[in-house]
Amino acid sequence: MNGDDLKQHHTSLVRGLGLLDATMIVMGSMIGSGIFITSAESARLIGAPGWLLLAWAVAGLMTITGALCCAELATMMPRAGGVYIFLREAYGPALGFLFGWTLFLVVQTGTIAAVAIAFARFLGVFVPAVSSDGYLVAPIVVLPGYALSLSTEQLIAILLIALLTFTNPRGLRIGKLVQNSFTFAKTAALAGVIVVGLILGWRPACAALASNWWNPSANGWNPEAAQPGLGIVGGLAIALLFGKAMVGPLFAQTAWTNVTFIGSEVREPGRNLSRALLYGCGIVVLLYLLTNLAYVAVLSLDGIQHAPQNRVAVAMMRVIFGTPGVLAMAAAIMISTFGCDNGLILAGARVYYAMARDGLFFRRVGTTNRFYVPAEALVVQAIWTMLLTLPRTVTTNASSGAHSFGNVYTQLLEYIVSADLIFYLLLVGAVIILRRKRPNEPRPYRTWGYPIVPVISIVLAILLVCDLAYLAPATSGVGIAIVLTGVPVYLVWKARARSQRT
Repeated sequence: MNGDDLKQHHTSLVRGLGLLDATMIVMGSMIGSGIFITSAESARLIGAPGWLLLAWAVAGLMTITGALCCAELATMMPRAGGVYIFLREAYGPALGFLFGWTLFLVVQTGTIAAVAIAFARFLGVFVPAVSSDGYLVAPIVVLPGYALSLSTEQLIAILLIALLTFTNPRGLRIGKLVQNSFTFAKTAALAGVIVVGLILGWRPACAALASNWWNPSANGWNPEAAQPGLGIVGGLAIALLFGKAMVGPLFAQTAWTNVTFIGSEVREPGRNLSRALLYGCGIVVLLYLLTNLAYVAVLSLDGIQHAPQNRVAVAMMRVIFGTPGVLAMAAAIMISTFGCDNGLILAGARVYYAMARDGLFFRRVGTTNRFYVPAEALVVQAIWTMLLTLPRTVTTNASSGAHSFGNVYTQLLEYIVSADLIFYLLLVGAVIILRRKRPNEPRPYRTWGYPIVPVISIVLAILLVCDLAYLAPATSGVGIAIVLTGVPVYLVWKARARSQRT
């Protein structure tokens, strides 16, 4: 192997994914733990089964319209990095970097950590020694409101991240085999939940039959209780809280863009990327709507709103099958979270690889190993993700002085909601901008319904960003601040890249 061949070997990716593989990555990255738990908070916020289902439907509409737009960009620029590349080409390298930086700092890595903790939490159903308060290292307060700890639950999460990171550098074939197997399994499990709920549900006390579908007040809903300090009642309160109720559904399906991160590894990208996005998103959105219909067909509205630890799916299976149903649901969620984390780990590393190739991340991250996999990017991602499993938020009871502990990355993800929506808005807007900047560039797939579909996406995203800014200005502001921490980092990397070229 000569020098040129060696250089190519260490910096290139290969197209080893077909349509089925790409579709499984879309679905596998979307179906994690969110569908099993986020409906509880949405139901508390909006107080009626009709509005709950509509929140999932509108979130699904944003996903489908976003996928229609993203498909054009993905087939136009089928490169490693996906959304990072699209934003870079449409708006310039600084904005592309801010997306990649935010992805690395909290969005991708924080999601991987959260899903790994969810896996460990449900493993605890079978192995009681695995628990959030089974400390190997008790919480050590390091800053006001923050501590570090290592519980058996955190240890299992770290081991899961290490295992999936270890298997992915062994070659794309192994990574896609794990992804396809677990995606098939968890899709079947989700379909089973739907069938069981819709066939064995419809009890007189269920939310679908015993609650008012569109009048939350008739169900005892109080907007002030749902959003303390709101000070608004009636239709305006419903409209505002409806937007906030969409946050859970949106983030239960937000990872559909992950398939674009591996665009340079998909065969026939002009055909397969667009189909994978549309097939994968369409199937998952439909499954999510039917799952929520199963929830309201089995559980009372109060049962959804106050499911123990927000585990709505577990509560549903307990009503129908008792303890065996709980165990079956716990096993299904473990399968779901395992497969979801594999997809997130596989795809996320490709963004940092693309950034490094642009001179905006550690140079070695922009190389591949002998299996044509960005192993260095996977390792860097794993190290930071493992660290994100260790911090805990500390809440002190004012009367008793007792401490309770939460996970800091969950809080970070709450902060980043508005910023992530802004990146979604910019992604959709990139279709319009690049149509103007590069009208003659080949587009194997052109957005169906253009320009109406992009406009619908943009309008919905703007309304939701404004809604969250009004209801949660503090968390929205912190989210923007997290994104802006990337500005000085970008300037440093840009200066370094410039000096290396001269």
